[in-house]
Amino acid sequence: MLPPMTVELHIPDTVAGCQTLITELTQVIAEHQQKIVSLEQQVQTQQLEIAELFRRAFQKRSERYIQDPGQLSIDFGQTPEAADAAAGLAEAVVESQAGAIEVQGHTRRKQKADKPRNEQLPAHLPRYEVELSVLDDVRFCPEHGERKIIGHDRTETLEFERPKLRVRVTLIPKFACADKAACGVKEPARPQGLVEGNRFDTSVAAEIISAKYGYHQPLYRQQDWFAGSGWTPSRSTLLNIVSAAGDLLPQFIDYLRKELRSSGYIGTDDTRVTLLLPSVLPTPIENDPKSRRIHDVFSEAMRDNKPSVTARMWAYRGLTVPLNVFDFTVSRHRDGADEFLVANKFKGKLLADCYSAYQGISLRSDSQIERAACNAHARRKIFEARDNHPLLGAQLLALYRELYDIEDRARDLPAEGRLSLRMQEGERVWERVRAVLDGETAAKLMPKEKMSEALGYLRNHWDALRLYLTDPWLPSDNNDVEQLMKQVAIGRKNWLFIGSVAAGERAANFLTLVSSALRNDLDVYDYVKGVLDALLSGSRDYAALRPDTWAKTHPESVRTYRQDERRDRVDAKRTRREFRRAQQKESPDSS
Repeated sequence: MLPPMTVELHIPDTVAGCQTLITELTQVIAEHQQKIVSLEQQVQTQQLEIAELFRRAFQKRSERYIQDPGQLSIDFGQTPEAADAAAGLAEAVVESQAGAIEVQGHTRRKQKADKPRNEQLPAHLPRYEVELSVLDDVRFCPEHGERKIIGHDRTETLEFERPKLRVRVTLIPKFACADKAACGVKEPARPQGLVEGNRFDTSVAAEIISAKYGYHQPLYRQQDWFAGSGWTPSRSTLLNIVSAAGDLLPQFIDYLRKELRSSGYIGTDDTRVTLLLPSVLPTPIENDPKSRRIHDVFSEAMRDNKPSVTARMWAYRGLTVPLNVFDFTVSRHRDGADEFLVANKFKGKLLADCYSAYQGISLRSDSQIERAACNAHARRKIFEARDNHPLLGAQLLALYRELYDIEDRARDLPAEGRLSLRMQEGERVWERVRAVLDGETAAKLMPKEKMSEALGYLRNHWDALRLYLTDPWLPSDNNDVEQLMKQVAIGRKNWLFIGSVAAGERAANFLTLVSSALRNDLDVYDYVKGVLDALLSGSRDYAALRPDTWAKTHPESVRTYRQDERRDRVDAKRTRREFRRAQQKESPDSS
């Protein structure tokens, strides 16, 4: 450790000299104090950054917030009595969850507690019987000889067989006039095949598509999957089948896009995908802004000797129609949303985050599009900034909890009731949010603090965040659309990149098909095969192929267990929230 530095101080003999020295020392002290404050701020900022990095790396990413700002914490220390009390509290919680809890005349039970577990295997599965082999010590009695069979006990064991492939041989009859060679040979029209020669059925294409975009299996893994069933295709063969299926879809996908845009309510988000650069720069098409954009992005990347560019996959989710539509662009330029919405005359409300491409979309559409902002983004910014200002963060998070409780109660109401509840109760909560934003505590924040940025986000997008209060069909956040990004992100970790612009557009069409099927609880394979069969036969009845309509005519392809799981999950969440609200009403401090 270095010894402290000593400075020899010479005191002037005159009063004027002492005053000058004092002035200089005062100035030095002020400068050092300013440096100390600056360094303390830097240390505080770095500590917050380190804490944020640790949180992202090691902590759960859940944004659930259960702290009550009005409740002080009591530290009981690490005494044996405190440990015994904690253990007893844990046992009490388990017992209370296992039984019924009475709250204001309502009974809350643990979900699925009364449902008996069904161990029976499905009755519709085929069965075959195998008699267990018997040893002689069981078959013969030492005193009486051979024993008689008086009955059988039964056990059922589920077996799995790999998918079986088979070849359909179509016999095409040939007709000719007897002894009249001049008439030639006649035969019926051959059925339209997916690929030339009708070598592969639509069932093969449906399996490849559902495996890649529904279960995120890239083509090279599917080689092993099919090889286990006796057929070892090359990757180019699988790709050719996928490409042939993709050629059938554009008109039907365009129909789904029109249906989505005509609904008037769309939520959107986007995510990154890696796009490989072509060996030859494509020539832009005149009067085609999308082609020009592709040319510009590729030209810039080639100048920088990059092997790929960061492209975008956009998701557009219908808020009033059960359709999910995907779109592919080579960059995150505003042309993506503008081309899909503005250029196609979309009129209505767009729910999105506050990316700059969305903020000006109302002006670019001549006010035909009204943008609503996502409250989950605003809340998330407060949640991430709460450590530095816990009391202010707790107040805003508590207010957001009230807003979400209102939405929870409004979810099952008709449109008029939902709008009335939002206007009566939600508006009052937002007034309290405004009071916090305009309060003295918020005014004292440093401009570059995370909490200042979070509050600035609320102020800058105030009208867009509150737009849902005036429209019963608008949700308060964009979480459902953000969930769609997982369908791209999980697949992206497996198939890694997209090889061309055409492949990206084809992938967007397949994702539209698969994601819309999943949203309507359909068996993806059944739906994709049904669509391919209909389009291959020349059908143009696109309305019948819309997934929600198709589900009504194919009830056997609806995954009812998914509906049950979702209903149970919603009921459990709603029960927890009702129980918490009831406890808050009974609390003596909730006056």
